[in-house]
Amino acid sequence: MTVSGPNLIPMSLPGGKSANEIDHHVLSVLVENKAGVLARVAQLFSRRGYNIYSLAVAPTDDQRFSRLTIVVDLESVTLEQITKQLHKLINVIKITEIDPRDSVEQELLLAVVAADTQSRSQILELAGIFGAKVLDVGLERLTLALADTPEKLDDFSELIKVFGIVEVQRTGRVALTKLTRSSSRGGISKGKAS
Repeated sequence: MTVSGPNLIPMSLPGGKSANEIDHHVLSVLVENKAGVLARVAQLFSRRGYNIYSLAVAPTDDQRFSRLTIVVDLESVTLEQITKQLHKLINVIKITEIDPRDSVEQELLLAVVAADTQSRSQILELAGIFGAKVLDVGLERLTLALADTPEKLDDFSELIKVFGIVEVQRTGRVALTKLTRSSSRGGISKGKAS
């Protein structure tokens, strides 16, 4: 991702695409929770010259395993090759491609925004519209948190940029397959496990 100056504000990417316009693939990779696994996965992408757009790592309900959510901008043929290579890594248990059209995606943004007495109410109103939370209040700054889709975070970033973003951090997206709804017996059944 291309960033501008010390404020780390996303700009357009190579080829004139913005972060919203990238055709991306989301891989959910279940791995053993052991030292060096993340480095080996990252090296696999690096050796082949593939860019990881975002990467999030979290423990699962079983402490022996972690789940990597990897967002990559690859052609489907290349993706097939990379998943075959990932399967060869000894600590990789399962790889699932999650279709962005059939998934629930979330990302967390934390931002410190310049907020003097004149602009503070406007920033708070904007935060309220987007559902952002105020985590910390200073004399001339506010720390905001927003968990939502990557597109909503992009929109929010653009709007608060006017006030002056002092610092911003994004986690990278995490995703799960959407649940399927079944009318049989009036219940809701789970979608494919990932």
